Amino acid sequence: MKKSFMLKIAIDLLMTVLLLFLMARQLTGDSAHEWLGAGMLILWIAHHILNRSWYSHLLKGKYTPARILQTVTNLAVLLSMFGLMVSGIILSREVFAFLPISGGIALARSLHVLSAFWGFVLMALHLGLHWNRILGMMRKVAGPVSSKPLRILLRIAAALIASYGIYAFVKNQFISYLFLTSSFVLFDFERPVLLFFTEYVAIMGLFVFLAHYVSRSFCKLIPYKHEGE
Repeated sequence: MKKSFMLKIAIDLLMTVLLLFLMARQLTGDSAHEWLGAGMLILWIAHHILNRSWYSHLLKGKYTPARILQTVTNLAVLLSMFGLMVSGIILSREVFAFLPISGGIALARSLHVLSAFWGFVLMALHLGLHWNRILGMMRKVAGPVSSKPLRILLRIAAALIASYGIYAFVKNQFISYLFLTSSFVLFDFERPVLLFFTEYVAIMGLFVFLAHYVSRSFCKLIPYKHEGE
């Protein structure tokens, strides 16, 4: 397995873990939140450098339904991450405090909430669109799942996680933040930390599940050879 591919996977997984902690600002505190956000910015830049070939292929080849879905998702992730980083820098009171920025706090706060929740959903979709590659890597390490009952059990587990993700999505009022009907994120401090992360992992699992199976359906219609990112 190529070292560059392993590095890409490692960075993507680290970004996913960081994203979960960034969604828990009320648990980590403002200072840690800013430093984690700065770390995400560095990883985001590294991710795009490693996947720069994707941009060179944008205007090449045929756009199948699967490729359109992947391209739109990638560009939407790029937009949400850009909004998240810009608003985060404006709101920063520690990491980027040296920058001569004043004003725009109210707008930046709304943009930060909007970009954070869309970024969370879109990164989960992005992960789901690449799930076949992750499964392929796991098969190389652990070997293929040859047992049919085990394959069925794994699919049932995935469906259960996605089902719980629907419940958690509604419970955590994602719709109100995705469409900015509320710019203030409510947080239940009596909720156990483990439950918070379980719910957010389930929400991520829901969108990974949806993207993976929608992408598989599209690929069955017209196969798409992955390019770049």
